[in-house]
Amino acid sequence: MLDFIIFTGAILPIGDFFSFWGFILVLKYAVNQELLHKFENPCNSFQVFKPIAEKFGVKFDCEIARRGYYPKGGGEVFVTVYPVKQLSPVVMLEPGNVTRIYGRAFVAGILPIRICHEMVQSCERAVRQDYRDVPVKIDVVKEQNCVGNACGIIVCAETDKGCIFGASMLGKKGVPAHVVGKEVGEMLLNQLCHGGCVDDYLQDQLIILMALANGKSSIRCGPVTLHTETAIHVATQLTQAKFTVNKISAGQTVIECEGIGLQNKNNI
Repeated sequence: MLDFIIFTGAILPIGDFFSFWGFILVLKYAVNQELLHKFENPCNSFQVFKPIAEKFGVKFDCEIARRGYYPKGGGEVFVTVYPVKQLSPVVMLEPGNVTRIYGRAFVAGILPIRICHEMVQSCERAVRQDYRDVPVKIDVVKEQNCVGNACGIIVCAETDKGCIFGASMLGKKGVPAHVVGKEVGEMLLNQLCHGGCVDDYLQDQLIILMALANGKSSIRCGPVTLHTETAIHVATQLTQAKFTVNKISAGQTVIECEGIGLQNKNNI
């Protein structure tokens, strides 16, 4: 969602992202739901996308005013995007070592808080299999301003090279909380084991930023996803950016892009 917001403004010279004042969007939808890129999914949102996008020079803030859950929806998010002169290229080739693991487990509506504790305990046990000495802090939250009943867990890993990986999952009827927590922990470990600098979900969201940046960007990742292939195709159709995908092993790829250096003529 956020990469699309930035894309729609940045790709058009008259877009507000490349205007003098920037813009504010108010998004109303189900903040957390399955089968869609969830606003709180750390792989494509505030917790993971934002800090990596800032490396390109992107500036935006997000505020979740109200959380809404499927099927009722009713969530409300304020996104403030600030204008920039030009995006900078980014090189991320060294994943580094994991320095901390953090996140949040939440329940909303009538669901009891014990569900959070069960998810956190099983998630921590899972990640401790590979990261015994890394600090783990997963907050437990009872959502107050929300619509509907839901539970879920979001967990991120940060490295000493500034890389951030994420995994998240919503609880489902009939699935025990400890199973949800365990699966999220294992998902995070899977994202870390390929030796890339971004996870599978962030991978495709960086393509448009690479295409618009002024210079050559290089990002090491796992196997290229179908979403990334689609993003590269669309970006090359809409811009003159040149992409190269180099497979360096069975599980690692380096995506390179010579960006077009789009400039904001309004921002002085």
